[in-house]
Amino acid sequence: MPYITLSDQIKKLHNPQRSDAFVKQLRNAVREGDIDAADLQVRFDLPKRFAKRGTDETYTRKVRDMIIDVTPAFEEWFENINRELTPARNGGRIKVSVAAVESGLVDFKSLAEETRKKMDASFNKGQALGKSRAGKAPRKSSKK
Repeated sequence: MPYITLSDQIKKLHNPQRSDAFVKQLRNAVREGDIDAADLQVRFDLPKRFAKRGTDETYTRKVRDMIIDVTPAFEEWFENINRELTPARNGGRIKVSVAAVESGLVDFKSLAEETRKKMDASFNKGQALGKSRAGKAPRKSSKK
């Protein structure tokens, strides 16, 4: 059976700034029995940079390392969590691009539906504006 440490697994995250959230998710999964892992005595620095309020200083946090049993279930769990943690927290939106659609980070069907709704709303707004102006007399110019 292959094993990997938490510190090595974190290096595989697409967004290292979410490493603290990953550690929290992993510990929850271990506690619930979804994943087999054990604590190690060593600690390591998370790659996430934390900002101190009111200053430009940043710092890192140390967490206890773990040894994880790499099973197909763990690999599937990791892929799902990694995908969830990929978008940035501010806004939580992924920039729409061909690569994002092809990788599955953006759902194309929902994106197309959203675009369709925007286009329909814009069209209806234009139609309503045209109808409201149709019954009015043309404005007279105040130029002399």
